[in-house]
Amino acid sequence: MAELKKTFISIGSNLGNRLQNLQEAIFLLGAEVGEIAEISKVYESVSWGFTSSDFLNACLVLETHLAPLQVLEKILAIEKSMGRERMEEGGYKARIIDIDIIYYGREILQTDHLVIPHAKLQDRKFVLLPLADIAPQMYHPVLGKDTRNLIQESKDKSQPVKTGFMLYKTKQALFS
Repeated sequence: MAELKKTFISIGSNLGNRLQNLQEAIFLLGAEVGEIAEISKVYESVSWGFTSSDFLNACLVLETHLAPLQVLEKILAIEKSMGRERMEEGGYKARIIDIDIIYYGREILQTDHLVIPHAKLQDRKFVLLPLADIAPQMYHPVLGKDTRNLIQESKDKSQPVKTGFMLYKTKQALFS
C-alpha cells in the first residue's frame, strides 16, 4: 500500500444550501478519498472571475493512499454526483460544489489535467485565508513562501469574511 499523503483541498459552493453542500462534499471526500484530518473555518467571499452570488469556502487536510490523479478522478466524480456542471469551453460559473487539490504533500506535479500546487493558489484569498487556519506555515514548494506570506503578497483585493459556520469531519461528529 502506498504511504499516506497529506493532501490539502479547497472546497466552495455558491448555489443552493451552500453550507450543506460543503458538508456533503466533506463526507464524500472522507468516504472516497481519505481520512479527514482537519477542517478550516468557513469563509464567505464574492465570486472570483465572474459575477454571481457569494461563495462559502473552506479548506481541509485529508490523508490518502491514493495517487494525485486518482484523487482528482474521485474529486471529479464527487462533483458530478453532487450536480456540478462544467462549462465545455472553460471559464467560471456558479456551482453547487467546487473541489480543488491545493497541495499533495510537498510534491510538484504538472500534467495536462492536474497542476500541484494549484496554479492560482497565490492569487485567491478565498483559498489562502482558510488554508492559513489549518496550515499557516505550509511552504509553497515552487514559490518558497508560507501561507502567511502568500496572503500578504497576494494581488487579490477581495476580503473573504470568516463566518460562524462549522463543518464536521464525519456524520458521527455532526450528530454528537
